[in-house]
Amino acid sequence: MGKRTITDLIIEDGVPPSPDSRSRKKSRKDKSDRPRKSKPEPSTNGSSAKEDADNIGLETNGKGEGTEADLEKLAKAERKAAKKAKKEAKEAKKAQKLLANGLKAASRTENGEEQDEEEAKAARKAAHKAEKKRSKKSSEAEPADTESTAASSKSFATSPEPVADSDLETGYHEHPELSKLPQSEIDSYLSSRFITIDDPLPSSRRLRPITKFNYLPVNENQRAPFKGFTAPTPIQAAAWPALLAGRDMIGVAETGSGKTLAFGVPCVRFISTLPKSQQKGIKAVMVSPTRELASQIYDQLVKLAKPAGLEVVCIYGGVAKEPQVKAARSAHIVVATPGRLNDLISDGSADLSKAEYVVLDEADRMLDKGFEEAIRQIIQCTPKKRQTLMFTATWPPSVRELASTFMQSPVKINIGDNPTGELRANTRIKQLVEVVEPRNKEFRLLQLLKKYQSGQNKDDRILVFCLYKKEATRIENFIHHKGLRVAGIHGDLSQDKRTASLDLFKRGEVPILVATDVAARGLDIPAVKVVINVTFPLTAEDYVHRIGRTGRAGKEGLAITLFTEHDKALSGALINVLKAANQEVPEDLMKFGTTVKKKGHDAYGAHYKEIDPTKKASKITFD
Repeated sequence: MGKRTITDLIIEDGVPPSPDSRSRKKSRKDKSDRPRKSKPEPSTNGSSAKEDADNIGLETNGKGEGTEADLEKLAKAERKAAKKAKKEAKEAKKAQKLLANGLKAASRTENGEEQDEEEAKAARKAAHKAEKKRSKKSSEAEPADTESTAASSKSFATSPEPVADSDLETGYHEHPELSKLPQSEIDSYLSSRFITIDDPLPSSRRLRPITKFNYLPVNENQRAPFKGFTAPTPIQAAAWPALLAGRDMIGVAETGSGKTLAFGVPCVRFISTLPKSQQKGIKAVMVSPTRELASQIYDQLVKLAKPAGLEVVCIYGGVAKEPQVKAARSAHIVVATPGRLNDLISDGSADLSKAEYVVLDEADRMLDKGFEEAIRQIIQCTPKKRQTLMFTATWPPSVRELASTFMQSPVKINIGDNPTGELRANTRIKQLVEVVEPRNKEFRLLQLLKKYQSGQNKDDRILVFCLYKKEATRIENFIHHKGLRVAGIHGDLSQDKRTASLDLFKRGEVPILVATDVAARGLDIPAVKVVINVTFPLTAEDYVHRIGRTGRAGKEGLAITLFTEHDKALSGALINVLKAANQEVPEDLMKFGTTVKKKGHDAYGAHYKEIDPTKKASKITFD
């Protein structure tokens, strides 16, 4: 039989090729894949049969004729297309089944039916898998038309998605009275309170600080915790607009600046504005370095969350795990230390897949304590589309590197006349350094306690810091035997005893608290009048955080340090801190020297000695 044209093959109605053709020598399966014998619809662009053949990849001889090899190639391409369509239909059916199972399980949970842990996990996995398949299919059906769309898809795979850049998308509208204020008044407010705001997105609208509680977009019940205050603190005023607008944020501020309410108010508002169906599960997670700080954050958040009908749970080590696991099942907000939270995540007891509001408080302290890997594991369990906040007292390179890995164009807010974020002492704290003999420290401590707790000041709170746990126990017993009311808090005590001691001190029932550096950071203990350092800490940074327990919330404080010859290696660092805060440097301290030792060495730690191993030639003199 002679050659047939492609036009004859496509257009002819019902005339199959000759039995002698090689295209007939196929299996029954191939027959089902052969194109149907019907007239195709005419091409919308008016293309000819020759052009159609060219699009498929067949060769013609110029007259529209094709070879038998071309016919076989056409049949093969059509079989491949039919097979792909069948596979897609099968996957779509499977995805619908998985989604139906997930929705069914979710419906049972909403109706209050009991569901075992394995079934719940399977349902969540099925729903997640179905949603993933559906999104993948939709993305394939609607390919990107511009280079910007492709770029945004690439960014999604390598970094967290930004929450809406526009404040309108997150529901934040600036108060009309705040908008009417002249810009000069806003600039004066920022400069007088040493507020520096750095926004990496120049295209975004500049948000004004919320200078009054009335400007907050919350109801009266949520304003209840502010009744005892006249105006927001600088970190609150500067942070609230950015957080309410859904932006990532880095807050660099000294301890006692009101950071808890700065991130607590937007958190409660974010969850409250969600539809009821989306409020179930853990929606926010806040990580802090110590149990005491986690408990303190929890106490503040409960006051905000309770009027909104939200549940808060505090998770930390040293206590039974089961009550925390049970509470986490119904919680909307989780406040935790890194270690115990990772334990619950590993056990499957804490699901952070819906936690779209993440806070790292005292981030620099967590890195100092070696929690960097734990923090990264927690972040990986949260969704990519989230709002991430980081609060820190300092801004060292380690914190900057951590922030760059999981934050999306964060707004950086710095409070204080220290835009670089270097460590500085609170200028409202008067620092006194006394150089004493080591054997006279306890006697001098007793004199100071009697001096600052006499007459009308007998109930003033005094915080006494020691370096070691055994030293803290010894000093506590010494003070107790002298007839003074005292409590202790350090790592050797159980969590219940630590909590009880801290509560007694906060209520004023016990005016003296002896502590190690576990209480040096983050704890908000009201009205601490005096801080006494019986033993100087290992670093100047710890010294600054110790004395930061007084002089909080705009008040003045007093810090007294007993310095001995055993601490002379840190005299230079202490002198620098005193000078930076415009404090008097005693002459006895200057005698120890002003040299500042290097902070650390990769192999030998913080106090290493530089030794040159090369032999030196001996000096020879001739007469």
